[in-house]
Amino acid sequence: MTFSQLALSLIFVAIPLALTLWLKLRLEKDIIIATVRSIIQLLVVGYILTFVFEADHPVYIILMIMLMIGAATQNVIKKGEGIPGITWMVFFTLIAVESLSMLILLGFGIIPREPEQIIPISGMIIGNCMVLSLLFLNKFKDEVERSDETIELILSMGGRPEMAIKRTLRSAIQTSMIPTIEGQKTMGLVQLPGMMSGLIIGGADPLEAVMYQLLILFLILNNAAMASVMVGYMAYPKLFNKKLQFVGLKYD
Repeated sequence: MTFSQLALSLIFVAIPLALTLWLKLRLEKDIIIATVRSIIQLLVVGYILTFVFEADHPVYIILMIMLMIGAATQNVIKKGEGIPGITWMVFFTLIAVESLSMLILLGFGIIPREPEQIIPISGMIIGNCMVLSLLFLNKFKDEVERSDETIELILSMGGRPEMAIKRTLRSAIQTSMIPTIEGQKTMGLVQLPGMMSGLIIGGADPLEAVMYQLLILFLILNNAAMASVMVGYMAYPKLFNKKLQFVGLKYD
């Protein structure tokens, strides 16, 4: 694709922009900002990846992955406002999930030790963990605020914090995992995944593209479970003080 062809594709941005103006949705500013940011960010990342791929050095690969983890953490913690220490919880979760995934992928030789393989797959892992953490925190905070009386009642009857928060925590984890599970049920029938489609467009064998896509689906399912559970079990103790009393979310 050439830059002129890319410029022509802005038609797909102009259509929703026109619709928001016509319907007075007041989203035109956000659309323009999102478009400009995506263009700048992706072009910059494209040049960085070109350098990293050509250098083929572990240090640059690790720095690139840490940059992605840092950016994802900053995006998630906005939804975690009210939970003390949420920044480090999310940061640790992303590192843990990424490290375990890469340990399995590289350790068993599922993917080659090449930056062209490691960085894109790491981006998918971190990106999905980010989205799933956002879904979990959004639901968890909502459940906590709605269940505060129930939590205090269980504590007043002698229940421990883990017992009082168990139902709330389980509901938030389930809610954050359901979209991933339901999406996999219809994969290939309702939609053709992006990675598979990209490989086929790039000239790869369809069966090979399918196998790569299945690998990503399995990784995403793992992300859904690990991200929600890890963030949840690190976050809920922060809602109680040292005397095991419920203090709830702490907004400034």
